[in-house]
Amino acid sequence: MRGLFVILAIGVGLPDAHALEADEVVGTWRLVTATRKIVETGEVVDAYGGPKPNGWITYGRDGRMMVVCAFEGRNRPAANEAMSDADRVHLHRTFFAYAGTYRFEADRVTHSIDTSWNEAWTGTSQVRQVEQRGRQLVYTTTPFKFNVDGRLSIITLVWEKVP
Repeated sequence: MRGLFVILAIGVGLPDAHALEADEVVGTWRLVTATRKIVETGEVVDAYGGPKPNGWITYGRDGRMMVVCAFEGRNRPAANEAMSDADRVHLHRTFFAYAGTYRFEADRVTHSIDTSWNEAWTGTSQVRQVEQRGRQLVYTTTPFKFNVDGRLSIITLVWEKVP
């Protein structure tokens, strides 16, 4: 019995690792940082063109989510009607957006995508490891081929809740 009491007493002092509750995630989050680890070399670089990518993610009480992110330093074409194919490729490769439903489970979030800037993602699920740090959510991808250069990469995104 004494051993059980010691185990319970030690357990009370441990931080509570819990699944995120809907009230904790519902709302809008701003992208603070985005880093990319290149698996082959271990090199860590800015994931989206620089240290200040522009991104937003919103989670609704209805179980739906939307995300939009633009890389830092994107060039602005002169006008829509004057855009070249090279301009369009650059804009596509330096941006992503999708919408769908979401589900938080323990240490991961699953985004089930029904609309995307990239039809290859439509109908897929994107799973991220997630860790809550105060007003921040830290997402980490599993290794995947990065759309800009095809190198196997792991992305870490830090989102901060907008008051």
